[in-house]
Amino acid sequence: MHSIIGAVVVVVLIAGLLAMHCLGDVGSGGQEGAVMQLPPPQTTGTASVEQVLAQRRSIRSFTDQPLTQSEIGQLLWAAQGITDPQWGFRAAPSAGALYPLELYVVTPEGVYHYQPQGHQMRLHLTGDQRSALAAACLGQGFVRQAAADFVITAVFSRTRAEYGQRADQYVHIEAGAAGENLCLQAVGLGLGSVMVGAFRDSQISQVLNLPAHHAPLLVIPVGHPS
Repeated sequence: MHSIIGAVVVVVLIAGLLAMHCLGDVGSGGQEGAVMQLPPPQTTGTASVEQVLAQRRSIRSFTDQPLTQSEIGQLLWAAQGITDPQWGFRAAPSAGALYPLELYVVTPEGVYHYQPQGHQMRLHLTGDQRSALAAACLGQGFVRQAAADFVITAVFSRTRAEYGQRADQYVHIEAGAAGENLCLQAVGLGLGSVMVGAFRDSQISQVLNLPAHHAPLLVIPVGHPS
């Protein structure tokens, strides 16, 4: 009898630990954000750097085929994933390795905030925000049509504390590098993408319920080209 009770207690404890692992802290939207573990990123592919450079184009028309969890994870990793676990270095260069960028991905299921440490996504908002995001992008319909929209934001204070007035330039350089990485990775996955800089900053922040210090810099719609 005691052994049965002990086994039940162990099962309950394990279940509790798993639940703690799967749920995150209360997010900026006032919601408890579930954490999604992404598949490990691939570091080898069938296309060379030269091939994806030659094939990259701005694609503004997409099918309704969704992206897989693996594809979303690979795109996030290409932009801001950790490529050196010992030192924490990431896929895109960063002045002083200060990493001011924060990535969000807008999917039909909700808005997720990428966590480079652990290669995870935390649910930030529930529901499909792509139409509202397209409206914030001056009504560009392909933002709504894309399977997912990747939004690169920046916390400028992380870099300004070290580099002062030059910091903003460094942050924008970093955002461009991360965005290009993502677009080239899209080509390698057989996907299309386009960089969008025409949007109302305050409206993007409102639609995505961004923290006040997360400034939107780039929106990158991604999907299967039609």
